[in-house]
Amino acid sequence: MTARAREALAGYSFAAPTLLLLGVFVLLPLGGAMAISLQETNGFGEGTFVGLDNYRRLVQDPVFWRATVNTALYTVLVTPAAMAIGLGLALLLNSALPARGLLRSVLILPMAISGVATALMGVLIFDENSGFLTEAARVLGLPQIDWQTHGPAAFASVVIMTLWWRVGFNMLIYLAGLQGISHELHEAARLDGANSWQRLLHVTVPQLKPQSFFLVILNIIYSFQVFDIVFVMTGGGPERATTVLVTYAYDTGFVTRDQGYAAAIGVVLLAVTLVVTGLRWRAERRREETE
Repeated sequence: MTARAREALAGYSFAAPTLLLLGVFVLLPLGGAMAISLQETNGFGEGTFVGLDNYRRLVQDPVFWRATVNTALYTVLVTPAAMAIGLGLALLLNSALPARGLLRSVLILPMAISGVATALMGVLIFDENSGFLTEAARVLGLPQIDWQTHGPAAFASVVIMTLWWRVGFNMLIYLAGLQGISHELHEAARLDGANSWQRLLHVTVPQLKPQSFFLVILNIIYSFQVFDIVFVMTGGGPERATTVLVTYAYDTGFVTRDQGYAAAIGVVLLAVTLVVTGLRWRAERRREETE
């Protein structure tokens, strides 16, 4: 055996456990979901092959399109907001601020809490009958907001709790990037007459492009797959106002027991996620090539 062959064999040996786990827990379930999406099932017994009928149903399903719009709106709101707030907090904690270590720990703490626990906290805060905001509004004599029965308000409550949960992670990534920026760049810009805002726009933000690209992709993927917060806080209501693609797939697969149609929703969601991520990746590569 040649040296090159031994090197290749060693490389495949190291990669084999990861490839095995990937195949068993990702590729096989994905293949099974695609197969089920071509069947008509009711949760009992074997399904009946129907080809692309489930995908044709999606085109004519108003609930599917409502869930798609809600998912897209959720992504558009959460992704830039989480990144902007995270960057602002990172800039604040990267400065000479008293008790920076304590503040970092407090902001990162939500990352250690599960999505279900976060959603339960959201229920305690936004409950219309006994929630914290409801009681605070009563004490202060302010008008009460129908957080659970008014569609836009319910959607806003989900977005707010998501931001509370995700901002710490964005802040942590940006903070690591800020600490890797050379002070000489800021000093040179300061000597050239740039003020704080100009240094932020023309020095700090460009140096954080790798972190921003990483966070965009990660926030988009998370937003497309959001389930626990929506399911616990609103259940997709009121009147489908907070129904997203994953909660609709869950209801279809485990409540109405139409696993074939639910699998089709999941396959479409995967395809959309891959397309959006691929387009964002390609745009970033083109931008790097033109610079």
